Amino acid sequence: MRALLLALIVGLLAACGSVTATAQNAATATSVATATSSATATASTSTNATVATASCASPATALTELTEGPYYKANPPQRSTITATGVAGTPFVLTGFVLTKSCAPLANARVDFWQADGNGNYDNAGYTLRGWQLTDANGAYRLETVIPGLYPGRTEHIHVKVTPAGGQTYTTQLFFPGVSQNSNDSIYAANMLINLSSASATPRTGTFNFIVNLG
Repeated sequence: MRALLLALIVGLLAACGSVTATAQNAATATSVATATSSATATASTSTNATVATASCASPATALTELTEGPYYKANPPQRSTITATGVAGTPFVLTGFVLTKSCAPLANARVDFWQADGNGNYDNAGYTLRGWQLTDANGAYRLETVIPGLYPGRTEHIHVKVTPAGGQTYTTQLFFPGVSQNSNDSIYAANMLINLSSASATPRTGTFNFIVNLG
């Protein structure tokens, strides 16, 4: 009888040990999976940030400051879409970043845009094709507008003011590649050319990184 009881006790102890080991193994596996998932997410975020600013090589050349021109209007609305239904011109989306010369992104930088419509006309009575926005945490901006038209003496261009948070304002202009009037425009600067998508894209898209004279 005693031998039978001893055998039962030994069996129960062995079963408990197996359950405990299984629980410990499950907990370890869960911990490893969680850590791996977290590391993968962190690596993915880091990779995305690297890709976002990959086109900037430190030390980068600062933007060329150019004349404000006669058509700037104070107090434009804050918005990233400055076009509207019925505005003449090919729809155009411009994206990019505001960065320092060491390629560090500048969050909350104010980027102010104004331009002519596709026929070369400015809205001087209202605020069509005028607006400002703040860069996001990655220093990124996105503008929805139209490709501006030509007018006497000027090639296609978009006016811009860039103001880093708490810093000075940089005034410049952006230009479009392949426009024959570029060579006859006294304000034109080749290093301020937008990187433009193919003509088959709808809407047309382009990119430009504003490098300010910091860092």
